[in-house]
Amino acid sequence: MVENRRDRRAQRANGTNGAKTLRHEPLKRGTSIDHLEYVDVTPIIGREYPTARLKEMLDAPNAEEQLRDLAITICERGVVFFRAPQDDLSVDEQKHITDLLGKLTGRPEENGLHVHPLYNDPNNLPMEDGTTDKNIYVINSEAAKKLYATMKNRPNALNEPRDLGREWHSDSLFENCPSDFSFLRMQSTPPAGGDTLWVSGYEMYDRLSPPFRDFLETLTATCAQPVFKSACEAGGYDVMSPRGSP
Repeated sequence: MVENRRDRRAQRANGTNGAKTLRHEPLKRGTSIDHLEYVDVTPIIGREYPTARLKEMLDAPNAEEQLRDLAITICERGVVFFRAPQDDLSVDEQKHITDLLGKLTGRPEENGLHVHPLYNDPNNLPMEDGTTDKNIYVINSEAAKKLYATMKNRPNALNEPRDLGREWHSDSLFENCPSDFSFLRMQSTPPAGGDTLWVSGYEMYDRLSPPFRDFLETLTATCAQPVFKSACEAGGYDVMSPRGSP
């Protein structure tokens, strides 16, 4: 599964008369991956490729053309899923694809792959082959419990609200340069459940009334992740830096 973290389709700015103007023209998708079978998961967000293999795309003579079209598709659909097994894709190839998705769609040359702030945490799990990689963060529910237990003033299991609506989030918005794409690879899954839900922030914005949109555009947001600082203090190590951008 690959998701888009930043909209590249139409970055807007206020013109001199207050009208919305484009800072950049939207990227135009070509036809290099039109032969791939797909189904749009919903009318608004998500596309699934049931048979496509990323290894074949990477090894194709027009690999960069295909990956650029894939990147634009991810931007347009928000998230894409590859249903067929991708066991022949190595970790280095996965990283290379993720890197190219950004490079081929205009990412600054000086930026690279993201490094998780808590890469130095001793509770981090290795990959299946027993190795670690600073650009790969292994997500595990049991390890996450140890990490988030260090968050100050976090409610305990007895009084924590069961309404998980507050858990909706976009990753790493506290970074000066948040990631534009992320590549999630499933190594083990439960027999049932465990689904990740996705939502289109653009569709939510479009459904707001014009006055409320205008109000929101007067606001700014300051993002932080305090658990990272508390985890470092509890573990006696430093936050990883730099993390993919200058």
